[in-house]
Amino acid sequence: MRKEQKTATVEQIAGRLRETTIALVSEHRGMTVAETTEVRRKLRAVRGELKVAKNTLIRRAINDTSFSALEGHLGGPVGLILGQADPVELAKTVATFKYLGEKFKVRGGVLGGKPLTAQEIEALATLPPREVLLAQLLGLLSAPATRLVRLLNEPGSALARVIDAIGRKAGEGTQAQ
Repeated sequence: MRKEQKTATVEQIAGRLRETTIALVSEHRGMTVAETTEVRRKLRAVRGELKVAKNTLIRRAINDTSFSALEGHLGGPVGLILGQADPVELAKTVATFKYLGEKFKVRGGVLGGKPLTAQEIEALATLPPREVLLAQLLGLLSAPATRLVRLLNEPGSALARVIDAIGRKAGEGTQAQ
């Protein structure tokens, strides 16, 4: 590879990192072209991509960025998985690659400038979708207000039930005569 090509590759990876919300380092050994193509296709479906480059070029691209923590995971045949959209969706997609067995492993990653271990990425993949989390949060926030309204409404409701019961009892008494 000539120097111009190396510089272009570093600039391309660095440019992609500026748009990235999550970056993962994966180890791939013995994957066929069809398997790699399938991985890339599934990642593109969730606005992610797999970049394969020399470790030295990746090191140069991540140097002095919020993704510099990835450097400890580099070495050997690695791929850089970059996600521009929902990090949970990308983690779920990467978790589906378990069928590849020892051919594909996630070493670690960075989300929001914070390093992630492979176990933390697995935990991220088990989270419910964003919409479900927002709905659960809304339920938690509205529960105290709902309880307060019920509490304030209860004395009036109890009085209405008592008056209704007295009215029914009085109505039964007049019908029996």
